[in-house]
Amino acid sequence: MTLITGLDHVLLEMPAGGEPAARAFYSGLLGLQEVPKPVALQARGGVWFALPDGRQVHLGVTPDFVPRLKGHLALRCRNLAAFAAHCAAQGVPTRADAEGGVPRVFLHDPFGNRLEVLEG
Repeated sequence: MTLITGLDHVLLEMPAGGEPAARAFYSGLLGLQEVPKPVALQARGGVWFALPDGRQVHLGVTPDFVPRLKGHLALRCRNLAAFAAHCAAQGVPTRADAEGGVPRVFLHDPFGNRLEVLEG
């Protein structure tokens, strides 16, 4: 019997007051649509974004924030070269890598959290 049926969301951490930077990066750079947090959770801060497939990326405020440098979110894009060029044009550095057997780039969000983007 399969108990788990899929992935709903991933939560990344950020420092207090990081909502404007999160919006600029996740909506502005990555093009994700912001979705409203439930009213009961809004007082905690943070911001949520929708992926095109209905899954979500949540940015939650955490005290004593420390960026995730190894654990990371991996996203897909249609054209990795175009994505890397878009990041470069916006001043966001990426690091290309094919060590995992597939072309990918790594970058960091405004809080230092590591992100991976693969083509496909």
